Amino acid sequence: MTYQELQEALEVLGVGERASLAEIKSRYRQLAKQHHPDGHPEPVDPETIQQLNAAYALLCGYCSRYRYCFTKEEFFEQNPEELLRWQFAGDPLWGRGEASDRDEGED
Repeated sequence: MTYQELQEALEVLGVGERASLAEIKSRYRQLAKQHHPDGHPEPVDPETIQQLNAAYALLCGYCSRYRYCFTKEEFFEQNPEELLRWQFAGDPLWGRGEASDRDEGED
């Protein structure tokens, strides 16, 4: 797989560069239902469903081989509300006045 093929697959399914696997699956199902020959009285271009299937297979393969990052920085990038909670949980005005992991020295 090349980067260009990856970008083309994203374009075929109409998902962004930061799409989740759930978003990819949902969009594929939506498009497959929309373009499936059984759902149309007139003939449908078989090339379209083949492109959808190929794009979905490529993206699923990419996602299955993806190496996930479990660092604190990546966690906070994916969950920005948790970063705020971590930063301000111990603050009596903004938090609940409870000690956060940050206060306990667990950086």
